[in-house]
This record gives sequence, C-alpha cells and structure tokens, in this order.
Amino acid sequence: MVRTAARKSSKKKSKASKSKRPLIPRIRRWVTRAALGVVAFIIGLVLLYSVVNPPVTHTIWSEWRRLGKVERDWVPIEEIAPVMGRSAVAAEDANFCLHWGFDVEAIRDALEDGGSRGASTITQQVVKNVFLWQGRSWVRKALETSITPVVEIFWSKQRILEVYLNVAETGQGVFGVEAAAQRYYGTSAAKMSPVQAARLAAILPSPRNRSVTDPSVRTRRRAASILDGAATIRADGRADCFED
Repeated sequence: MVRTAARKSSKKKSKASKSKRPLIPRIRRWVTRAALGVVAFIIGLVLLYSVVNPPVTHTIWSEWRRLGKVERDWVPIEEIAPVMGRSAVAAEDANFCLHWGFDVEAIRDALEDGGSRGASTITQQVVKNVFLWQGRSWVRKALETSITPVVEIFWSKQRILEVYLNVAETGQGVFGVEAAAQRYYGTSAAKMSPVQAARLAAILPSPRNRSVTDPSVRTRRRAASILDGAATIRADGRADCFED
C-alpha cells in the first residue's frame, strides 16, 4: 500500500512538473515542427512536379472562377516549336541557361533603374505561377526566393521551360502556348512560325493589356527585338540547356 501510494504521488508530481514547463519553449517546438512540415511538403511538391504536370495553378483557378471557363492544353516541350522556347527566353530571361534561378546582373540593373522594371527569371515566374499566387507582397516574394533554388536543384532547365510555356497566361482566360496558338493563329504550338512565336512572347509580361492579333506599334517593335534575340541566343549557345 505504501509503495502504491508512493507511485501515485510520483505520477502526480511528474504530471505537475510537465504542466509547469515553460510555455514559450513548447510553442517554439510546435512552430519548428510546423515549419519543417511546410518545408517537407514544398520539397515533396517540387519533386512530384518534376515528373507530373501541375493539374492547376492558383491563377488558372482564379480565372476559371471569374470567367466560368479557361482555355488550356498541356503539351510536352517536344511538341512546342523550338523557336517558341527561344522567343520566351529572349523576352523574359536571356541568361536562363547561365544562372541558378536568380539573374544577379538583371537585379542590379533593375535596382539602378529605381525598380521600374522587373528582374524575375523564368524559374521565379514558374515558382510564382505553380506554387504561389499573383500580387505583390513580402511574404510571397520571400517564399518565391526560398523555393526558386529548390526548383533549380531538382528540375532540369528543359522542365522549367516546359512548365513555364504551359502555365503562362497568354490572354484573358488563355493559358499556355498551345491554347494561344490555336486561338490566335489557328495552328498548334509545334507549327508556329518565328514571327508568331515572337509576337506571342511579346505579350507575356502583360497578356491582358497587349494583343497578339492586333498588336500596337510598341508590341510590334518588341516582337521584332525578340525575333532577333531568339536568333542570337541560339547562335551564342544560350539556348543549349533546353534544346537537344
């Protein structure tokens, strides 16, 4: 009886001591576990999407809710005209094959210009489109900055470009170059001409405000510059990382 009473007393003391443990260390442990869980989830998603095509993105879902429908046809990069890939890279990230997710030179130039132009790489845009959401906020930018190197580690450059060309918004309710080629040119992404590819790439920064079928003088000039840029990166080897 004495031993039993002693055991009960020790158990009560143990429970009491546990309940008296400082709250802050416990909260820290919970936060740490939650953070590790989020990191593990993101890495798992990055690994999954390295071989599985993302079924939907936040932007596509948002536009579907707003418009009631969207146009999107996923095609492998082998079924996209190589000039389309080169045009997109020339327009959005000419040093795509040379960096690890961040173009330091472009960031420096953007800062010198007072932040009037963007410096996001294609990898960063893929991270934003596939894993995050649109809009400007420090939280989204911090997440984008954290996830970008992970994508660069586990995805090939060809995979990054393939996903970009399939999820990029190419018009109101239109996503990906295949849907855009069918809507604007009545052809497939595989059969787009260099001029068509350049004009499509020219609207990528602002697809809702720029027209492929009725391009402004500014869009035409940008398309002509992209056409030259696509030829340049092919000649100097800056397209080698995504072309066989």
